[in-house]
Amino acid sequence: MRRLPEVIQPTTAISGSDARFPVRRIYCVGQNYAAHAREMGSDPDRKPPFFFTKPADAVVPSGSRLAYPSLTQDFQHEVELVLALGSGGERVAVADAAALIFGWGVGIDLTRRDLQAEAKKAGRPWDMAKGFDHSAPLAALTLGVPPRAGAIQLHVNGQMKQSGDLADMIWTVPEVIANLSTYVRLAPGDLIFTGTPSGVGPIRPGDTVQGRIDGADPIEVVFQSAS
Repeated sequence: MRRLPEVIQPTTAISGSDARFPVRRIYCVGQNYAAHAREMGSDPDRKPPFFFTKPADAVVPSGSRLAYPSLTQDFQHEVELVLALGSGGERVAVADAAALIFGWGVGIDLTRRDLQAEAKKAGRPWDMAKGFDHSAPLAALTLGVPPRAGAIQLHVNGQMKQSGDLADMIWTVPEVIANLSTYVRLAPGDLIFTGTPSGVGPIRPGDTVQGRIDGADPIEVVFQSAS
């Protein structure tokens, strides 16, 4: 029998600790801010949230220098509040959802927007538009439950491109967790990207992208030319 391959468990940093948070799955909420829903051509009423996924090893830390992704002419940023779950369950009540949270942090949902548009038009999955290598930069996690309100921003080369408030989410953090748990059994190690405010836009080779949320460590990544 051939030697089995060694697979490394994806992990992410915890602020103020040498310990690492093990990443099991990454779930993402689509269009959870009204202004972003409008800029993407949707009506931001309270229809049930929809979800997509990224592979666990899409996570990369702050300070990374990333290769510019292939097969895209419209590569875009989406700054997001990210939840890290320390426990799980299914059909979780909204009132019980916050108890599942281990910590939270600032993430960037990187998107090959042109591939996403093609997939939408053809009625195909978004995997190659959203779940490519290094598509989930994430800052060190802050322990505890995130604030209900607070500034969320993204800068490209020092210029503000996205600015909103966590209070503007259509579906609150507990509601997102509870709704997702009706589709899948959540478990320790799950990450949930909770949606982005308006202002999504292009990233070009050489750009420095920085995301911030009040009370959390920032995320910063630099994009090199395609290898």
